[in-house]
Amino acid sequence: MAKVNSMIASSRRKSRKAHFGAPSSLRRVNMSAPLGKELREKHNVRSIPIRKDDEVLIVRGTHKGREGKVSSVYRLKYCIHVNGVVREKSNGQSVPVPIDASKVVVTKLKTDKDRESILERIGKGREEAKKSRE
Repeated sequence: MAKVNSMIASSRRKSRKAHFGAPSSLRRVNMSAPLGKELREKHNVRSIPIRKDDEVLIVRGTHKGREGKVSSVYRLKYCIHVNGVVREKSNGQSVPVPIDASKVVVTKLKTDKDRESILERIGKGREEAKKSRE
């Protein structure tokens, strides 16, 4: 069977280089998170790049079940920081715990006109794909 996309290397070495050497614009897309059930049905979109004021539910790891607002998207480290998810250092200082974007579910989106147009565009594409399958 031929490769699905000839522009993407199937070599582990090249894939890792592409991932860790990706520019910020590509890291945004790589740091997408799935939407919750209600949002998924409402917008007909499965996942969306995560953003600063989105509200998320952590679904994997030691902080599973915790909810909060995204305080920062740390693209350089491929992680997000959620309000209230902190760890105490030995000197008593609290530091935010880094969480992988794929380990959360977006429960509430911060929408503006740009984000609305993105959701609309993706939703429209999914509907057309559904029609062509039938």
